[in-house]
Amino acid sequence: MKHLSKRPQFRKMMQGIYDYTLIALGSFIVAANVPLFLEPNQVVSTGVTGIGMLAYYLWGWPIGLITLIINVPLVLGGIKWGGGIKFFARTIFAVLVMTVSIDVLQGRVPPLQGDPLLYTLFGGLLDGIGIGLVLRGRGTTGGTDIVAQLFNRHRGIAFGQVFMVTNSVILLGAAFVVGVKPVLYALIINFVSGRVVDVVQEGVGYARAVLIMTPRVEEVREAIFRALERGVTLLEARGGYTNAPRPALYVVVSRSQVTILKHLIAEIDPQAFVVVSEAHEVLGEGFRPVKQET
Repeated sequence: MKHLSKRPQFRKMMQGIYDYTLIALGSFIVAANVPLFLEPNQVVSTGVTGIGMLAYYLWGWPIGLITLIINVPLVLGGIKWGGGIKFFARTIFAVLVMTVSIDVLQGRVPPLQGDPLLYTLFGGLLDGIGIGLVLRGRGTTGGTDIVAQLFNRHRGIAFGQVFMVTNSVILLGAAFVVGVKPVLYALIINFVSGRVVDVVQEGVGYARAVLIMTPRVEEVREAIFRALERGVTLLEARGGYTNAPRPALYVVVSRSQVTILKHLIAEIDPQAFVVVSEAHEVLGEGFRPVKQET
């Protein structure tokens, strides 16, 4: 079995299985969010699912079925103008799992009602986890994602602008159907969801990237090697005001090592210029290994 794992085709197959598992799990979670938190509280989701929910509130039509019907022309348009069937295969799979699961779970899972804090926060949490898993599997949940891709590809319009316009129209329409209050809750859910998607895709920010500007480069570098056992990158920088060469050090450390690093720098050069920034995902030596994408 060991020699098989080295073959590119075997690695590609295993990566594909892993990706589609993530997409299936994420799509199911997004679907479960509808009967658990959104529909029972008349909170309208954004995107095509939101349109399906409006049809449900107005005429009692199945949310999943309407979502699927609207997605069909969008997916066909994506296949024709957005990169072909291979590019959209994962999106088609995600849409099928999500839309079928919505209607299968409708009425079969106990809804959470009454407490806006619970259903908005957990609704956003589930939505973000689900979408994040789909994106990690290199898929999308269809709908406005496809519209945004097509506009970006053929008109150069930014993804964010398309999402803002389409979601604003859907939520404005929802306000006339379910009232303003559920729409305000929907905004909270979407804000929480967006933050959770970032965490699922990029990590929880357990590491910190540190840029150090100091004339005592060698002393700081040796101190980092000795005390933290972290690799250091030497950058050739130049002062913007003086135009003089000013070497800089770049190092990535764990969150628990930031305080130790700052004390080390302060002992060597109290006048050093230090920038500490959050690193969402760090791969390579000293951290998680780089996962080969195929």
